[in-house]
Amino acid sequence: MTIRLRGHHLLCMLTYVGKGYTPAFTVNFNAIAARLSGGEEILLVDGPDDVCAPLLAEPGAHCRGEGAARRDREALAAAGQVLERFLLQRDRPLRSGARLSLAPAALRGLRSSFAGAEPVEQGFRRACVGCEWARLCSAVADGGYDGALVRMP
Repeated sequence: MTIRLRGHHLLCMLTYVGKGYTPAFTVNFNAIAARLSGGEEILLVDGPDDVCAPLLAEPGAHCRGEGAARRDREALAAAGQVLERFLLQRDRPLRSGARLSLAPAALRGLRSSFAGAEPVEQGFRRACVGCEWARLCSAVADGGYDGALVRMP
């Protein structure tokens, strides 16, 4: 199978520790983290993805808003610069429709860039500006990603 991810969830998966918006969201993201850890292929999509699925029935779900779309654009720009070093298909830009497998070296590179990006408003973590989870994600990164559920062998 393939995991459908929107751009900013490439960053969210780096620090995901089993906390989320609702119990259903958390159960779903836990399952996705396990699949990512197993090396399942990622398909980048525009808009709501597999992580968003439990929230989409809510009226006014933020997953459909411009703030989430902005985060996607910012995250793809940042992650693309890091991942191009690790993907075999370097001539393909990181955008909706791209398929990738997250190798251990790519995960390490993304996490290293995420942890080294301060202040949050600049560079790699610009997509995190205004996100309610930014402080938690910073704490996870500062702690060496201890407890992060996406793991590679």
